[in-house]
Amino acid sequence: MIIIGAGICGISSAIWLQRAGREVIVIDKTAPGMGASFGNSGLIAQWAIAPVTSPELWRDAPRYLADRYGPLFLKWADVPGMLPWLARFLSNTSDAKTRRIVGHLHGLAGDAVEQHKSLVRGTTLEHWVNDSKVNYVYPNEAAFKKDAYTWGLKQAHGISPDLITGRDVHDEEPILSRDITCVAQISGQGHITDPGGYVTALAAYFASQGGKIVQAEVRDLHKTDGKVDQVLTDVGAFDCSEVVISAGIWSKDLMKNIGLSIPMQAERGYHVVFENPSQLPRNPMLMTEGKFGVNPMQMGLRCSGTVELGSHHSAASDAPLKAIYHHAKRAFPKLTYSGTTEWMGFRPSTCDSLPVIGQIGDSGIFTAFGHQHIGLTTGPKTGRIISQLITDTPPNADIAVFAPARFGL
Repeated sequence: MIIIGAGICGISSAIWLQRAGREVIVIDKTAPGMGASFGNSGLIAQWAIAPVTSPELWRDAPRYLADRYGPLFLKWADVPGMLPWLARFLSNTSDAKTRRIVGHLHGLAGDAVEQHKSLVRGTTLEHWVNDSKVNYVYPNEAAFKKDAYTWGLKQAHGISPDLITGRDVHDEEPILSRDITCVAQISGQGHITDPGGYVTALAAYFASQGGKIVQAEVRDLHKTDGKVDQVLTDVGAFDCSEVVISAGIWSKDLMKNIGLSIPMQAERGYHVVFENPSQLPRNPMLMTEGKFGVNPMQMGLRCSGTVELGSHHSAASDAPLKAIYHHAKRAFPKLTYSGTTEWMGFRPSTCDSLPVIGQIGDSGIFTAFGHQHIGLTTGPKTGRIISQLITDTPPNADIAVFAPARFGL
């Protein structure tokens, strides 16, 4: 069988299928671990279950867009093409729909640290998965209280923070500015110190167990009597009886090539790595001003986040990077570093904030994409579910909500 895409979801699927006794070929136009799997925050975000679409979006979005250092940007030239998706996206902002989405995302992400550990258990890769706390950083306690709706959603699923205030904030995290007086801390979390390296190592492990990785551009899928039987690439055709489409935002283009439409848009994310930093946080952070993650990594201190809605075919913008620099300087006023590297990538976001996991009809074509902000977090569990579906082992969870059939596929 063939998996299209060598990111965290594709490689996880490959490993779980290989363990189930399947011969697997992974095809990607780039090396394993590139794309969103390379540039994300590295946080195993079990807590990231509240979607961007919530009732508060109507209050926050105009303010964010008006603020040049806000966390939300639009690639204005791409807006006309996004309007159908955007209308469906905004239709999910009611309280009832938000709570439904949160429940489904918690089912997928709630045990993510253990899912990562299960993926690497018994291999030489166990050191990649680190236990940690995560600190939500607020300017003050009043700002934390304004987030009561989102914390209420999390607490309904057992995610409750310990509040650290006043001078105790700087005892907990000396890197933070003295002007910051509130941290909401969640225990029992995890992080990766080099997400691209992690996925590359997983791919090497898959290959060492007999798996095959082919660098090629997939052009189309061929079907006979409604069943997939070939993957067509720029280096030739590959026979198969099942295929998994797990190419992140690029899955949208491939689906279009085979005549299927997925309401998915790129949430373009950015990161800045501060190289050889003079200080590091003790635990990963979420900066609520600027909406980005902070993670001490092997290559330096990575600040990763923001949302820029636009096409995955458009060039990077300067404004989101300037916003990250601005907020990082305010939060870490004593930080010095030798240089920086910058990056932009694409989060594949469906209109209902839920990934697309399942088989398209009875075609032998399976989907594993659309994970929005939690691709790294939920990749191993997605791979396990895909393996169970293909090997006729019913998953121990209701996954119908993720099925491509919800979009008429």
